[in-house]
Amino acid sequence: MNDYSITIISDEKKGVLDDITAVISNYGANISYTHLYVEKNNKGSINFELEHVEDIDALIEDLKKIPEVKSVELHGSQLDIYGKRIIIVGGGAQVSQVAMGAITEADRHNIRGERISIDTIPLVGERNIAEAVEAISRLPRVSALVLAGSLMGGEITKSVKQVKEENDLIVISLNMPGSVTKYADLIVTDPIQAGVLAVMAIADTAVFDISRLGDNIKF
Repeated sequence: MNDYSITIISDEKKGVLDDITAVISNYGANISYTHLYVEKNNKGSINFELEHVEDIDALIEDLKKIPEVKSVELHGSQLDIYGKRIIIVGGGAQVSQVAMGAITEADRHNIRGERISIDTIPLVGERNIAEAVEAISRLPRVSALVLAGSLMGGEITKSVKQVKEENDLIVISLNMPGSVTKYADLIVTDPIQAGVLAVMAIADTAVFDISRLGDNIKF
């Protein structure tokens, strides 16, 4: 069984999405992520990330039998193309330093066949950062979160605790004041090293295994 991404263009009518998902369900495939929007010509464009598909050709043929479906395009899955995902959240120059370390290390692993992508969002303000952390539960492919700032606590800490409970997620924090460090798997002083270790923690081609270090380890 394999993972795939498919894009479906259909007429924008009530019940079409139900018909499409019913066909996918009949094949025992799991929908891990979906994104949809209405185009200018009143056509709906729907992208599905599918897991555990046994017969993708038969699935596509049955989707094409739905009267409102105009086309079905097959792609490689986002996991195959973009791979595991690291999110770097925080404010100031430390975000760019973490990103520098992560991108450099990801490049080293990706040339070996790994796929790791890096996302950064420089933010300031407790509420803004807390909202960004909460949204991680709604993002696909996220394997690690790096918190880069000079002070984090309060609502941010609550959000970090929540996403760790809901997701299989590694959290790395810079060594900073605030209660957020209590829920980090790894605390790192140097921001470049934090980015490097985030990649090493999720890379299949790395020897480093964060799970062997115990809880709340500081570097």
